[in-house]
Amino acid sequence: MTTSEGEAQRELWTRVRARLKASVGEDVFASWFARLELEELVGDVVHLSAPTRFLCSWVQSNYAERILEAFRQDDETVARIHITLRVNGGQVRSLRPATPAEAAPVETKDGADPSIEIPAAPRLVRENAAPRGDALSGSAIDPRMTFDSFVAGEANEMALGVARQIAKAAANNTVTFNPVYIHSTVGLGKSHLLNAIAHATAEADPTKNIVYLTADHFMYHFIAAVQRQSALGFKDWLRKVDLLLIDDMQFLQGKSATEFGHTLGTLLTGAKQVVVAADAPPRDLEMLDERIRSRLSGGLVVPISGFDLELRRSIVQRRADQVAARYGMHFPAAVIDYIARAVVSHGRDLDGAVNRLVAANQLTGELITVPLAEKTLADLIRSRDAKRVRIEDILKMVSRHYKVPRNELLSARRSRDVVRPRQIAMFLAKALTSRSLPEIGRRFGGRDHTTVLHSVRKVEQMMKDDHDLCQEIELLKRMLEE
Repeated sequence: MTTSEGEAQRELWTRVRARLKASVGEDVFASWFARLELEELVGDVVHLSAPTRFLCSWVQSNYAERILEAFRQDDETVARIHITLRVNGGQVRSLRPATPAEAAPVETKDGADPSIEIPAAPRLVRENAAPRGDALSGSAIDPRMTFDSFVAGEANEMALGVARQIAKAAANNTVTFNPVYIHSTVGLGKSHLLNAIAHATAEADPTKNIVYLTADHFMYHFIAAVQRQSALGFKDWLRKVDLLLIDDMQFLQGKSATEFGHTLGTLLTGAKQVVVAADAPPRDLEMLDERIRSRLSGGLVVPISGFDLELRRSIVQRRADQVAARYGMHFPAAVIDYIARAVVSHGRDLDGAVNRLVAANQLTGELITVPLAEKTLADLIRSRDAKRVRIEDILKMVSRHYKVPRNELLSARRSRDVVRPRQIAMFLAKALTSRSLPEIGRRFGGRDHTTVLHSVRKVEQMMKDDHDLCQEIELLKRMLEE
């Protein structure tokens, strides 16, 4: 490829990226497209690369047509998008099977099986850093989530102290509490602490094999390994880590949950540190085997409670100081106090409240005042007195009301005395919680989201035809929200 051809392709890629950003929005673009690179355009095939196997697979499966359309606006001859894995600036094998003409011998060391595409040593993955392995090296670590940026208070001081101790012990090749299980509702800092542990341990000892995985990421790689017939290699890789951090444990299900149980047992036997975070105590994770829940409960279980006023004020003050440093924008003490008193849900809503006021100031030119905060944050404040209903609460209430054992609601039984209460429970979960349909399905015995949608629509129709049922469900709603 000549210099002029290379320059033309770079300009083309710049235009395509701009179209994608305008099409999908800033957030989606940053998540899935920002780290893609154009390698070359040969004939009618666009060759792109991504830094992780997960990103390759996800973009190829979900966005290939959109990318193709963006290219065709400039060049109608483009027919295919081909995404490869990029390692240290180079390309490795494609995610699609190679044709016989493309196949070539792969050099391996010590007679290793070349079909097992697993890095020799898992490493901490940092965003904005040159990738050193594929997606099996873990989920991306957020560089902003360190111990220094964590706002401490009475609600989270125990969890913070334990997290610091874990990082210090891991760097010194010792284990204090194992496993450690941190749980809280959303937005109270679980993920921040796991990221901070990874950062601190890696900085103290860069040779440590540290893996941070979300439950979805863990499931993706286990399923992919099974499909590649390299599950043994995946298990062997995972058991060689020094520090394993699993986030959003409540989403783990199926065979990958069983595999996590085996991995947990192996790591604990080998005195390797394991830290898990979830939105409920171990005993409430019904998708996990009883032995796994017992193992998790037998370690150190650390809850993070709801934030008190002082901690909320500290969080808002920290965010306001960041805004002042970046934009020169002043948040009066009265506004900070108002946000801390009015927004009582969780830390993300506090950040969101500050962001809304920044946007309101920039768009309207209004000074940041309490009246502006009252107007801008009205919906956050209206919801502050509403009780957060959990799926677990719904299961217990429906089980008690209809005299159906809780485990029957989660089972595969199809008898009428079980199906109807189960459908009502799914309807209430959709109506009273912020969980998505797939999430609700997972909590109801690993059901598909289409099953949940069918149940919701079925109950809605029954309520239209049956006034007594409508009153009964409204009563359940009131009891759950009290």
